[in-house]
Amino acid sequence: MAADPLLQPYRLKHLTLRNRIMSTAHEPAYSEDGMPKDRYRLYHLEKAKGGIALTMTAGSAIVSADSPPAFGNLHAYDDGIVPWLRRLADDCHAQGCAVMIQLTHLGRRTTWSQGDWLPVLSASPVREAAHRAFPKEAEDWDIDRIVADYAAAAQRMQEAGLDGIEFEAYGHLMDSFWSPATNHRTDAYGGSLDNRMRFAKRVIDAVRDSVGPEFLVGIRMVADEDWDKGLSRDEGVEIARRFAGSGKIDFLNLIRGHLETDAALSKIIPIQGMASAPHLDFAGEVRAATRFPVFHASKISDVATARHAIAEGKLDMVGMTRAHIADPHIARKVAAGEEARIRPCVGATYCLDRIYEGGGALCIHNAATGREAVIPHEIARAETSRRAVIVGAGPAGLEAARVAAERGHEVHLLEAASQAGGQVRLLAANPRRREMTGIVDWRLAELDRLGVTIRYDTYAEAEDVQALAPDVVVIATGGLPQAPALEAGADLVTTSWDILSGEARPSGRVLVYDDHGGHAGLSAAEVLAGKVDLEIVTPERMFAPEIGGLNHVPYMAAFHRAGARIATQRRLQSVRRAGNRLVAVLGSDFAPGATEEHEVDMVVAEHGTAPLDELYVALKPLSRNLGAVDYGALIRQQDPFGLRNPDGAFLLYRIGDAVTSRNIHAGIYDALRYGLLW
Repeated sequence: MAADPLLQPYRLKHLTLRNRIMSTAHEPAYSEDGMPKDRYRLYHLEKAKGGIALTMTAGSAIVSADSPPAFGNLHAYDDGIVPWLRRLADDCHAQGCAVMIQLTHLGRRTTWSQGDWLPVLSASPVREAAHRAFPKEAEDWDIDRIVADYAAAAQRMQEAGLDGIEFEAYGHLMDSFWSPATNHRTDAYGGSLDNRMRFAKRVIDAVRDSVGPEFLVGIRMVADEDWDKGLSRDEGVEIARRFAGSGKIDFLNLIRGHLETDAALSKIIPIQGMASAPHLDFAGEVRAATRFPVFHASKISDVATARHAIAEGKLDMVGMTRAHIADPHIARKVAAGEEARIRPCVGATYCLDRIYEGGGALCIHNAATGREAVIPHEIARAETSRRAVIVGAGPAGLEAARVAAERGHEVHLLEAASQAGGQVRLLAANPRRREMTGIVDWRLAELDRLGVTIRYDTYAEAEDVQALAPDVVVIATGGLPQAPALEAGADLVTTSWDILSGEARPSGRVLVYDDHGGHAGLSAAEVLAGKVDLEIVTPERMFAPEIGGLNHVPYMAAFHRAGARIATQRRLQSVRRAGNRLVAVLGSDFAPGATEEHEVDMVVAEHGTAPLDELYVALKPLSRNLGAVDYGALIRQQDPFGLRNPDGAFLLYRIGDAVTSRNIHAGIYDALRYGLLW
């Protein structure tokens, strides 16, 4: 382990970082009133406990009140942030972890209808498609004010005891001056590269004057917008060279690409099915050209790639940001020789999609992340060992078995199918989503380590469960696909499960009716794209509302390549036969009585799942709690199982889709939070 490149210390100016692993700046949207309060602090503290060398907070903290918070940004312009950041920094420092923060003015990457409703501004009045605001051109007095705001914000960060700051310069105000795509100015801030760098130089000079020469100052910057009308590679690398030679910047954190649309952003932040570490070689080339400390992160999800980045001299510090959302203890496990136990990032990007849709970051299969105040990442043993029977080995059942075994209970896991995984196996049948199997494979490996054996091909009945004399029974039997409510023809509808499993092999013209808005229907449609004449219909006012912008990209790319037709605000009313074809009758909620008929070869409908709950219903009268759960106690993480039946033999509850149709995270969260309470 001592020779592992990832575990080698790195000296950055006066600061010695204990290894080469960092979490780059990102905004988990855990702030409260723009402050990094307990939830925010505990999230970063967990990574510090997990052995990371540097955690970069905020993505990004805003330096000016006229930079409206687009996704829970911290308010670096407010003096009130200092004590909150000081506590965060002190706690992380006590664990041996350095702390920095990213500062920015969002420029056009926000909207005027947030915060104090002040006008959005940019280098020039060029609209960003993603956030939709029309910015005004920054005036001289705006520039003067914002330069001063940067300097004041940096002083606050220094006062809070942070180890340093970095400027955010990709898609925000600073680099909007660099890029020909966003800078059309004719004054001293436009035209030549010297002019376009003038604003950044003023900010850096002002910040250095305010914090002195020792405080660490870096920049997370785009060095190539990969855009025919944007900042070129040559100019981007030249900007990097100038910063490296300025004597005022201590490190470069490199980005390649632009982000004004979801499609463009997905190339900077790739998701599952996209290339691993696509910009790593580019970062290494800039490091070679500048001979300067370089940090970088972009889908570096596994330790092997991170180790390669350091060993080959491509990077000085490697960012494993989404990987730490999945497992904040990566460095500790590597140092302990437990690399195989790292919970993998499967690229689902549920974390970022939740942020961009207005929620806080959550990992699709680590329900403790973001809930550190009430849910531990390391599971303690229970005071009393119990015998648990868990029925169903989908993601929720596997998690329930893992948690119970970690707690020291005797676990009997029964699965009706011949392999574990449940609906995850269906999702992974879409080749682009094969990484999802990591959710299952990691838990199977953990159960093997914990000595839990799964009984496959076992369709459990009530008497089978009773024969095992359980103290606790967990029903994780999932659900089965259900058809939407139709006036007629529900029996003529094919499910998304049939498509993904390969049981249905359609040809000709296929209508996919998605009355769910999540991954299942779109995954089925993606598998069909290019193989059939595809039409996708949804009753929603917007397409796929349960899927965020980054995951939206590969679906839409597949549909556009295949020439699929997409219609929103159309409700499937009925299906009937017409010879050897089907007629789908579509109506409108907005024009009752108006219908249109589509003659197709197959109708595929996605309407979620109905609980497979027969076993639960059969066991309820035999249980001590009659299946009841006190939700208030559950939320407080107190015993939620009241005694309702003194003659009952066991506690009983159900989780995941065995309760109602939800998603993978919901099932895993159920399994974890219930499992900690017995």
